[in-house]
Amino acid sequence: MKVRGRAQHQPPATGVNRCQLFKLWCKKHKKPLIIIGSIIFAVGIATASFFILVAINSKPSTEPAAEIIPPEPKPEPEPVRYYSKLGGQELPAELPENTNVTAIMMENTPMSRPQSGLKEAEVVFESIAEYEVTRFIALYQANKPQLVGPVRSLRMHYLDWVAAFSSSIAHIGGSKASLDEVRNGKYKDIDQFFNSAAYWRASDRSAPHNVYTSFKNLDELNQSKGYLTSDFTAFLRKEDGTEIGNVKKITVDITTDNYDLVYNYNASSNSWDRNYGNGQPHLDREAGQISPKVVVILKVNEKTVMEDGQREQITTTGDGEALIFQDGKMTSCKWQKLSRTAQIEFYDLDGSQISLNRGQTWITAIPKTKTVVYE
Repeated sequence: MKVRGRAQHQPPATGVNRCQLFKLWCKKHKKPLIIIGSIIFAVGIATASFFILVAINSKPSTEPAAEIIPPEPKPEPEPVRYYSKLGGQELPAELPENTNVTAIMMENTPMSRPQSGLKEAEVVFESIAEYEVTRFIALYQANKPQLVGPVRSLRMHYLDWVAAFSSSIAHIGGSKASLDEVRNGKYKDIDQFFNSAAYWRASDRSAPHNVYTSFKNLDELNQSKGYLTSDFTAFLRKEDGTEIGNVKKITVDITTDNYDLVYNYNASSNSWDRNYGNGQPHLDREAGQISPKVVVILKVNEKTVMEDGQREQITTTGDGEALIFQDGKMTSCKWQKLSRTAQIEFYDLDGSQISLNRGQTWITAIPKTKTVVYE
C-alpha cells in the first residue's frame, strides 16, 4: 500500500503556543491588569511609608516634652443674695420687693420702756410729739416681731413721713389733724379704735402705756382688708464701708435728759449703740441693745400749737440740713422731701444722692435751734 503524503493532523509546538496565548490574554485584559497593578503598587507604597514612620517615631527624642497646661478652672457663680427693699438687710430667702410695709406708732416715755419689737424695725422716724416727749413710728417689711409696743396715738408729721412708704398704719387714735388725714380713704389705716381684736392691753403695765400688738395679728388684719402690697421708692443702699472713720460718739440735744440721745460707735458691728441722755441704754425688752447701722439727724422747723393740748407742728416737706452717721463717719448733707407722698432723700454738698448702709436706719428730727456734737 502506498502512503499518500503526511498525516492530516500533527500536534502544534506547545511552548510557542502558550506564550502567544498568554500575550493574547494580557492584551485582551490590559485595562483590568493596569488597575490591579496600580492598587498593588499603592498598597506597597503605603505599607512601606507606615513602617518608615514607625521606625522614625520609635527613636528616642532629643527634645524636651512639651509642657501640658491644664485649662483654667471656671469661676464659681456668684451666690444669689436677697435683700429687704425697706431696710436693705440681707435675707435668707427671697421676699417680693412690693411686700406690704406696716408702720406702728410707738411710745417713748420712761413708763413705756423698754419697748418691744423696736430692735427689729427696719426704719424708724423719731421726733417730739408734745410736752417735750418724743415718739417713734417704726416701719417693718421683712422683719415680723411677735410682740410690738406700747402702741400710741398718731401725730401729723409722723404720717407725713410714712405716707411715702405706702404702708399700713397701726395706732390708737391721734390728733385731730392726723385723724382727719389718715381717715380720708387714701391710707391703709388700721387704727385700734376700729380693729380692737388685733391689739390687747398687757397686765404688767398701767394704761395708757400697755397696748401691744403682734405681726400675727397685724398680718391677718392687713390680709382681711386687702392691704397686701406697698409700692414705694426705697432708700439707696450700700454695703458697709471698708474705711472706718474716727467718730466714736454722737450727742443729740432734743429736749431733756430723758429724751436726748448719746450714740457710741460699736466697731464690732459697725453700728451705733443707742443711749438716752440720762445714761440709760436704749433697750428692746426681748432683744436687748438697740444699735442702728445708720443714724440720720434732720434739722427741721417746728413750733408748738394748741390742739387738745400742746402739739408739736413740724415741717416735713421742702429741704433742710442733715447729718448722716455711718461707718464711723459723719457726712454733712441736705434732706429733701418734695411732697407728703414723696420719699425723703439725702444729697451731699456736691448734689449727689447718698447711699445708706444696709440695716436699721434711725432718723431723728430735731428743731433747728438744737445741737449735735460728735467726737
